[in-house]
Amino acid sequence: MQVDLQVRGVEIGHWTDPVARTGCTVIVLPPGTTASGEVRGGAPATRDFALLAPERLVDCVDAIVLTGGSAFGLASADGVMEVLEAEGRGFDTPHGPVPIVVAMALYDLGVGDSAVRPGAAAGRHAAANRTAASETGAVGAGAGATVSKWLGSQRAEPGGLGIAAVRRGELVVSAVVALNAAGSPPPESQQILEQVAAGAFQSWEGRKSLFTNTTLCAVVTNAELTKLDCFWVAQGGHDGLARTLVPAHTRSDGDAVVAAATGEVPADADDVRLLAVAAVAEAVGSATATYDSGVRPPRRPSP
Repeated sequence: MQVDLQVRGVEIGHWTDPVARTGCTVIVLPPGTTASGEVRGGAPATRDFALLAPERLVDCVDAIVLTGGSAFGLASADGVMEVLEAEGRGFDTPHGPVPIVVAMALYDLGVGDSAVRPGAAAGRHAAANRTAASETGAVGAGAGATVSKWLGSQRAEPGGLGIAAVRRGELVVSAVVALNAAGSPPPESQQILEQVAAGAFQSWEGRKSLFTNTTLCAVVTNAELTKLDCFWVAQGGHDGLARTLVPAHTRSDGDAVVAAATGEVPADADDVRLLAVAAVAEAVGSATATYDSGVRPPRRPSP
């Protein structure tokens, strides 16, 4: 099923290798889109993430890349830059525009063929074949994603790419999540919290399996926000992850969120942040709900 991002001018494209179980997802933003972001996981793999800090010079981003292949997959951003350069996109400099492409990678090397990673050609394909809607599940950056690995590698289950949008009047907040978490999504996450609160949960088995996780998230809204506002919205995106994944933001996750605002609808930043919490929580459910009951039961976030 195709899911529309519902934010005018925002397009999404993928490159997927279903055999090697890896891929990349490219979200191309309208010119002038403001963005910021935050990393809360302990093992991030990112490219040009530092420029998202509110005090940095560049405040607009042309594209966001979510990719498999661990740090190798960050090379897919090169192909995205080539496509956007040909379209005349980028930050103006005396010698021509430089496309601003922020990339985040997850670790899927142990799932399929570790020798196959998204590169520049994959990024070019995804950027050149972008549309306003997307499939969810085992597509793009979600192709090799798994969850619940903190319970031991034998307990790992499919993750995937999830998309959800939350609306209030003209205001829209959409979330794209590549779910490759060490932790567990609902309903297991709620059961685990209940066990912890009751003192019945002892420990987890998979702590030695580090650096094999990471949930990536892009939050896109049509709100009119400053770069600092976008930073606060990105924090809301992390709140959405923490509400649905247990545990979230571990030392072996590189959890990262980029929030981008196209500037069409006047809005309060706290309102947008709250909608981002809901959108990310829904996108986590979307990432896993596409698998049939023969693989795993559909899961939806708790309200």
